[in-house]
Amino acid sequence: MKKLLSMLLASALTVSMLAGCGGSKANTDADNGAAADNEKKVYKVCNLVNGTLGDKSFFDSAQAGLEKLKADGRIDFTTIEMGGTTEDQAKWQGYLEEVSASGDYDLIICGTYQMPDYLKNVSEMYPDQKYLIYDDTTHQLPNVANLSYAQNDLGYLVGVYAGAMTTETSVEGMNEDAVVGFVGGVDSPVINDFLYGFILGAQESNPDIKIDTRYVNSYVDPAKAKELAESMINDKKCDIIWGVAGNSGNGAAEAALETGKAFFIGVDSDQELTFSPELAAITLTSGLKNIGNSLIWFFDEWDAGVEHFGQHTLLGMKEGGIGVVTDKNYDSKTPEAVKEKVAAAIEAISSGDVVVPTAIGNQTDDVQQLRESVKP
Repeated sequence: MKKLLSMLLASALTVSMLAGCGGSKANTDADNGAAADNEKKVYKVCNLVNGTLGDKSFFDSAQAGLEKLKADGRIDFTTIEMGGTTEDQAKWQGYLEEVSASGDYDLIICGTYQMPDYLKNVSEMYPDQKYLIYDDTTHQLPNVANLSYAQNDLGYLVGVYAGAMTTETSVEGMNEDAVVGFVGGVDSPVINDFLYGFILGAQESNPDIKIDTRYVNSYVDPAKAKELAESMINDKKCDIIWGVAGNSGNGAAEAALETGKAFFIGVDSDQELTFSPELAAITLTSGLKNIGNSLIWFFDEWDAGVEHFGQHTLLGMKEGGIGVVTDKNYDSKTPEAVKEKVAAAIEAISSGDVVVPTAIGNQTDDVQQLRESVKP
């Protein structure tokens, strides 16, 4: 990589020298003034992927946002796929150190829960380098912008949808009981932030709804999630289950498929695109964290002179940070009345007419009490 960086630097120097030698007095003062007026900052960006592209999730979303920025002439960027195996992980800090030491980039981007400690180490070594990490608020450092996403608002949107859909017996597979399920990874503030919004949104659609909440206590145990979901479906008559449990959540989708009595809702990315055709067929929608949109928002802010380095910035509907999948199964299976409810909820959250409370930093037991009050 050092050789590659050296070659890139040499090429950049050669271009700069040629441009200097090729100067001409033919330009008029008016031309120079017009050029200055039209000149815009084009940022040089390095996108470090702690895995590979093709995940149809966070990494692909970030890449799409950067490609849009490049197409609009706002950035030049390089993406480095660092790999996601245990052996690859040992090299992640080395990649960070090398691109930071090069001094080539206005911004270095990385993301997900696996990267904050590596980034902390390197950002302190290179205090003049600017960094951005998405979907993480672990550390607050003066040269790092932390972007996170309003999962409580996202939960509210999904809850409005699930609460409205669960008794729509015109949809084949829905029963008459107003009961939905939530399979969480761990009983923690972040997961309960999704849940808080989910319950309140479902109650907005149906004040009498019941919600069966269970936790896997792991993000990598789909077998346990499947067992929990089977009980929710067979014993409590849940016909929609939202899986907010990482890879574990896939087990809840399998339970919905194999019982033939429930639908699944995905999280973070469009899970219809990642599932087998059979699992995709029973996935109604997914709650989205729009990484690509959030990167575009970040550069909009930066161009406007608003910097978010040294801050934890929470992005919601208004900033394009969250949303729900509204094509494919959602479009074909959802009655118009339910679509109208979801559209109204999106508008209400965006305008601030609806303010969804958060479980993050909440020192009370509000979420726990609400969770208990809606148990089937």
